[in-house]
Amino acid sequence: MNRAELGAGDVLTRRYLLQERIATGGVSVIWRAFDQSLQRVVAIKVLDGSLDGDDPGRELIRREARATARLIHPDAIEVYDYGETVTSGGRLAAYVVMRLLEGRPLSDRIAEGPLPWREATAIAQGLARVLAAAHERGIVHRDVTPENVLLAADGAKLLDFGIAAFVGETDDHLVDDFGTPPYVAPERLRSPAADPAVDVYSLGVLLFEMLTGAPPYPEKTWEAIETARREGPPPSPDGVPGLPARIAELCRRCLAADPALRPGARELATALRSASRPRGSHRLGRGATAAGVIALGVVLLAAEARDRGEVPGVPVQVQTSMPGDGPATGPSAGDGATNPAVPSPSTATRTGTTLDHTLARFDSLVDGGESAQEIDADVAHDLKQVLRNSVNDRIGVAGVRDKLGDRQREGRLPTSLKRRLDDALDQVEGALSGR
Repeated sequence: MNRAELGAGDVLTRRYLLQERIATGGVSVIWRAFDQSLQRVVAIKVLDGSLDGDDPGRELIRREARATARLIHPDAIEVYDYGETVTSGGRLAAYVVMRLLEGRPLSDRIAEGPLPWREATAIAQGLARVLAAAHERGIVHRDVTPENVLLAADGAKLLDFGIAAFVGETDDHLVDDFGTPPYVAPERLRSPAADPAVDVYSLGVLLFEMLTGAPPYPEKTWEAIETARREGPPPSPDGVPGLPARIAELCRRCLAADPALRPGARELATALRSASRPRGSHRLGRGATAAGVIALGVVLLAAEARDRGEVPGVPVQVQTSMPGDGPATGPSAGDGATNPAVPSPSTATRTGTTLDHTLARFDSLVDGGESAQEIDADVAHDLKQVLRNSVNDRIGVAGVRDKLGDRQREGRLPTSLKRRLDDALDQVEGALSGR
């Protein structure tokens, strides 16, 4: 296929209207297109003319479509369709239709400098979960690089399964030269069989680069990288401000020359979550956390009721002692003191319906769920991030509700907490409408 044979306005299989060329890769062109059947905007990857539409080339893009469609995960790109069509020039064009994602490549973010370690760890943890889901379905990505990670409004997304292979599969002549040298595991130069450990190595390089601003081996050729690995010291993200030693050790394990010494992707995701949790937070029991959340809920509800004029400005005393604590020492109703958490009518501002107040309530519910170990740290981070982005972009909260539904279906968000978060989003929506 010649690139000039397809242009804006062309229609593939009487369904997909090509609108704009948005990217050109090594073996393909990606278009923004409109699905005229389902009335939605999509991305379409069309096999590039350098492969001339031959059978091996069609098999390559077909394999990508099958591998990606086999992986169901909210942070991996979704495949909608695969097809082949004849262009106006009479040549066969293979294509794959995917969800169109808006966002920023991680490579652009890294170009600005190292990421704060918590942000870098959250991104790595999310990618580890995607890779774990892929590996459990027998898929090895083999091209985890900053260019193939998109920072979308609802979190980091893993893209481009163009050279993915099934576990144990050997390279063919189409893909054996592909891969970005600094991110390719050393064993790939010796063994062509696809193995999940190569993805863990690449993710280790990515984590190192996010933390320090550069990959551990920035050399550009296979020979130079092999020399650096053989003669240089083992890479370690030392000197990163505030970085817990456990995360530095996890990064070193991912970069181990021996694939047997690297953690699995699922193990890595769990370990990153544990290592990034503030010290001592794991010792909070569910009862203690629940008591704190309930107390906060009482304060917020009382403030909201007062703002609506439903209750007089009577001070509220909230019992916030935890199981095993001594008796509460706060002022009682009889000694004339008021609880500072609930301002009197003369000093209270109308916070019940303000946007800041509703966002704070959503955040407090998310933080409470994380502390109670109902949700993972990456889920909590994503939920708060997508809400803030949605509010800042003035696009409403529908995307946040979709995120809640996705996490619930994955089993990563309890139904009871989802209901409370939905209620909090109702209040955010009300505050947005009153802007």
